[in-house]
Amino acid sequence: RCVPSGAASFAVHATPAVTVHVIHGPGTKPTADSRWPLEPDMEVAVTVDATSRTVDDNQVKISYYGREGEELAVAWLYLTCVEVSLDVDESRSGRVKSRGKDKATWTWGPDGHGAVLLVNCDRDSPGAGGPDSGQADVRTLADLQDMSVMLLRTRGPSAAFARYQVVLHVPEADADKVRVFHAARAGSQPGYRPVLGPDKLSFVLERAGLGDSTFYVEGLAFPDRGFSGLVSFSASLLQVPHKDSPGTPVFTDTVVFRVAPWIMTPSTQPPLEVFVCSIRKGSDSNEVFLEGLRALLRKANCKLSVCSEQESRGDRWIQVSPRRPAGSSPGPAGIQLGSSRGSWGHPGDWGTGRDDWIQGPDFGYVTREPGGSGACSLDSFGNLEVSPPVTVRGKEYPLGRILIGSALPW
Repeated sequence: RCVPSGAASFAVHATPAVTVHVIHGPGTKPTADSRWPLEPDMEVAVTVDATSRTVDDNQVKISYYGREGEELAVAWLYLTCVEVSLDVDESRSGRVKSRGKDKATWTWGPDGHGAVLLVNCDRDSPGAGGPDSGQADVRTLADLQDMSVMLLRTRGPSAAFARYQVVLHVPEADADKVRVFHAARAGSQPGYRPVLGPDKLSFVLERAGLGDSTFYVEGLAFPDRGFSGLVSFSASLLQVPHKDSPGTPVFTDTVVFRVAPWIMTPSTQPPLEVFVCSIRKGSDSNEVFLEGLRALLRKANCKLSVCSEQESRGDRWIQVSPRRPAGSSPGPAGIQLGSSRGSWGHPGDWGTGRDDWIQGPDFGYVTREPGGSGACSLDSFGNLEVSPPVTVRGKEYPLGRILIGSALPW
C-alpha cells in the first residue's frame, strides 16, 4: 500500500503455484533483470493455481529499488488458496461437472445450457398421503432420483476456514418453489436433512474444506404466471471476525435451475391408455358406448381402464377432468384442474381405492385452483385442451397452443 520514498522500480517473485500478472501501459517494459519501472497506472495481480495444503504456503515477494539500483525495501504477501464452488449439471449431460463457466445463466435449446429441475409431484412411497413434494423428508431412493444433484465443493486447510463460514442460500422469492436436502451420514446410514425451502433461506456448512457436500433439489411449483421457472442458489464465503458478528462476503458462486414445465399433448396424438367411467344404472347407462369403445381400442392396441360406478361415485365427468401432460424427466405427470363443482382434494378421495390411476412412482398430479372470488364456467371440466403444432402470424408453436374456453354460450 505504501511505496518507500525514492523508489523508482520494483521486482516481483513468487512461489511456483502463484502466477504473477503485471498490468502496464503499451510502452512499458521490464529491464534485463526483470525490474519494472514504477508508474501511476501500473498494477500487479496474482492468481494461485492449486488449493493450499497449509496456511500461507504461497508467498509473493516484492522488492523496491532506488534510482541507483539499490534495494530500499521488501514486502511479502502470504496467500492461502481455498476452493469454494457450487456446481450443477449445467451441460445437461446427466453429470455434475466442476467449475462450469455458464452455470449462473440458462438458455433453451439443444445447444443451450443450464440445469433442469423437476416438480416432485409423484409418489414413490406407498404409505405417503400425497405427492413427494409435500413431504419434508426423503423416504426412498426413487424419491432421490426425481431430484437434481447440486455439489458444494470446499477444499483447503481446515485452519483457513476457522474465521470463515461457507453459507448456501436461496433468494426469498424462490424459496417457496424449491426444497433442498443435504446428504449426510448418521452413523452407518445415509441421512437427508431439509436445509433450504419455504421456511429456510440459508444453511451454514458445518465442516468446510473437506471436499464435496451433496445436496438434492426438488421443485415444488410449476412455472406459471408470476413465476418464470428460474430459481437460483448461491454459496458464499463469509469472513467472520467474531462469533456473533455478521459475516462479510468474500466470494459468491451462483447456479441457476429452470423448473421443467408441464407439457400437454394434443388429442390428435395416438393414445397409450384411455380412462372411462362405467354407468350401468338408469337411463344414463353407457354400456353400449363401452362395448363400442372396447372394440375400437382393441383395433388400436390401446389399453382401456374402466372406473366403476362405485369408484366414480356416479360422476362420469371425472373421466374428462384430469389432463395428462409430461415432464422432461423422468416420466409423465398428471394435472387435475380445479373445477366449478368444488375441490375434491387429494385424488385418493375421488373414489374408493383407485388413486393409483393418478398417483404412483413417476406418475404424479398437481391441482390448479381457480383464482379470484370463485370458479366460473371456464373452470368447468374438460375446458382445457391443446392444439396440434401450429403456426400463427408467422410464429411457430411446435408443441401446440393451450386452449381454454367453453362451447357453451355463457
